[in-house]
Amino acid sequence: MDALDKWLTIDELASYIKLSRTKLYGMAQRGEIPASKIGSQWRFDREAIDRWMKAHTNASSGSDKKDMTK
Repeated sequence: MDALDKWLTIDELASYIKLSRTKLYGMAQRGEIPASKIGSQWRFDREAIDRWMKAHTNASSGSDKKDMTK
């Protein structure tokens, strides 16, 4: 990974994970997504986001499986 690609802006993250900027701002402010605020700007570590996505994908997959067995 290029060092320039390590930190994503809100726009880059929105494009990367296909969520709206508004949703991501709210999640960042509530601490629901790994983020760093520098002044008034949010930055997102791509590797931390990838780990967060995998953790949440596994969690939702488990609940889907439980629902199918009822």
